[in-house]
Amino acid sequence: MNESATAPADLVDKEDIAAVRSALVRYRIMAYVVGVLLVVLMLVGLPLKYIWGDGRVVTWTGVPHGWLYMVLLITAYDLGRRVKWSLKWFVMIMLAGTVPFLSFVAEHFATKNVRATLAASEAA
Repeated sequence: MNESATAPADLVDKEDIAAVRSALVRYRIMAYVVGVLLVVLMLVGLPLKYIWGDGRVVTWTGVPHGWLYMVLLITAYDLGRRVKWSLKWFVMIMLAGTVPFLSFVAEHFATKNVRATLAASEAA
């Protein structure tokens, strides 16, 4: 994951740079929202449900996490298509939303990759 994160992929056309920046913002927001919901679900909701028998937190975080994960997949696809990510990189980014705390790590490396691609595109 680290090699692809630091080396920019193909260059982005100058007229597409603003669209890539917007796609990056959408992806970052969704990665954080999905990541926070998953952490709350796993660290608060599941213990409450299985230790103390209170499933309210699971319901109120699990359902939104599931729906918003689908939105995360769409935003990741949109961003990946614009910066021409490899299939391996793209799948790893998408699966990160299923592991607590990993979406934050994936978001960091994706942002680093996209910013490097944009910098190289602007310099060219």
